[in-house]
Amino acid sequence: MYKRFYRWFPVFVLPTLAAFTVAFLIPFGMGVWLSFHRFTTIRNTHFVGLENYVRAFSDDGFVRALTFSAAFTVVSLVTVNVLAFALALALTRRMRGVNLFRGVFFMPNLIGGIVLGYVFSLLVNGLLGFWGVDITYAATYGFWGLVALNTWQLTGYMMVIYIAGLQNVPVSLTEAAAIDGAGFLSTLFHVKLPLVAPSVTICTFLTLTNSLKMFDQNLALTAGAPERQTQGLALDIYNTFYGRIGWQGVGQAKAVLFFLLVAVIASLQLGLTRSREVDA
Repeated sequence: MYKRFYRWFPVFVLPTLAAFTVAFLIPFGMGVWLSFHRFTTIRNTHFVGLENYVRAFSDDGFVRALTFSAAFTVVSLVTVNVLAFALALALTRRMRGVNLFRGVFFMPNLIGGIVLGYVFSLLVNGLLGFWGVDITYAATYGFWGLVALNTWQLTGYMMVIYIAGLQNVPVSLTEAAAIDGAGFLSTLFHVKLPLVAPSVTICTFLTLTNSLKMFDQNLALTAGAPERQTQGLALDIYNTFYGRIGWQGVGQAKAVLFFLLVAVIASLQLGLTRSREVDA
């Protein structure tokens, strides 16, 4: 059986591996190589060493975008996961129309980021119009508008993952806790939460990476206004590469730094939350 498995293994693996190599590994390697060059096209390059990385760190826009993305991600981690878990708790109870509610809360995740951003912009600006301002009037408005949009889009997806985790909690444990006199909060923190720790790991990872990489919603809702104060890292990289003449190499260096940042933070988060799974 194993010989037959290994005989056909390359047939199934090679197409995916080839696509991954062509679509990701080769472009990524070229991107790293270009980050050490000043260029206009991939055939018109001039090696500059670490100059692009020095210019990236000395760019006030990049530092501001890094600060904005960090604050946005921390707040989104809390809002998305707390709201998603609360909805999951509510929608795992026996009630009429529970599947309808699940579908309604999940629906924003199916809408593209650009479309969702413009729709949300119309809604928010229509509300703020009563006070004679819009979402780009102040950086605070843009920040919380993006938090609300990100929470609106991601909560339904995370809710589904939490529902799956909660439905796998043995009923016998919750019944035993009730017999022992445990209240709702005691059962939640000492029985349910430890058992849904794998779901917490997945949802935290997805929220973290999606919030750090947010681009299309940022572009559609604020486009970095006012004065690039609501510009996340992904949008800053895009504007550096395509909007500033002679800065293509710096934009590529920022992209490499961005990849390393997301990879390191996501790895640390996975290690931390998985260790809590073991403790549970």
